[in-house]
Amino acid sequence: MKKIIAAFDGLKFSKATRDYAIQIARENSAHLVGVFLDDPLYHSYKVYDLISEEGGISDAKQKKFLEIDARARDAAAADFEAACQKAGLQFSVRRNKDIATQGLLQESIYADMLIICSNETFTHYEEKIPTRFIRDILSEVQCPVLVVPPHYKPFNKLVLLFDGEPSSVYAIKMFSYMLPALKEHPSEVLSVKPMGQSMHLPDNKLMKEFMKRHFPKAAYKVLKGLPETEIVNFLKASKGFPLVVLGAYRRGMVSRWFRASMADVLMRELKMPVFIAHN
Repeated sequence: MKKIIAAFDGLKFSKATRDYAIQIARENSAHLVGVFLDDPLYHSYKVYDLISEEGGISDAKQKKFLEIDARARDAAAADFEAACQKAGLQFSVRRNKDIATQGLLQESIYADMLIICSNETFTHYEEKIPTRFIRDILSEVQCPVLVVPPHYKPFNKLVLLFDGEPSSVYAIKMFSYMLPALKEHPSEVLSVKPMGQSMHLPDNKLMKEFMKRHFPKAAYKVLKGLPETEIVNFLKASKGFPLVVLGAYRRGMVSRWFRASMADVLMRELKMPVFIAHN
């Protein structure tokens, strides 16, 4: 049985992460672990909220805010547990009290897949998607990741991005191995090539031979132009609601177009779940 972890900020509980995680775990008979990152340095309050009328830090105010945070985190964990019980899942809940980034990266070593919302920050501040926290996690994570949008919407098709590089094939392999039940959804392999090149897939024969064993009913689409533009336009115009698969997020890796910015563009421009795996 595969182990899927879903990462949560108990102070800003993501129902989208909960619902996507339950859908994925249920369809693939996986054990789901809700990892609540109770970072001891992260609170709902700001320092100036603790200032007393006399001008110093009020211990009473701090104690009150800490109690409020503790109740919020407990309520979030209870919500997740109740939803998993209702769905009939095998699940567990873990309260990780390390620094959020450090704790989640450590958890990822012992997980088959991580599910996390694209807008997680573990700060008081709103940030543009993808946030610094998400970028840091994706750069160092030790398992495939499903980055989900802030609002849950069930996907009903798969779009597999392929540029002929080993990293893109690796991502498709990992998706196939990790989430075999999802291969029942209609799937399409999408490639983008520069103007002036043929409309054939890179490594056409080898790729189709590979796909025949993993996604035998997959369709193929080759576009011309800039990948960041053509892929976004294609997905925006796509009928249905796709889950997108791509590879190579790790900083410094060389790829013709599956570089860090490609994943950033997809998360920023499209409110769709994105499966990311790098080898």
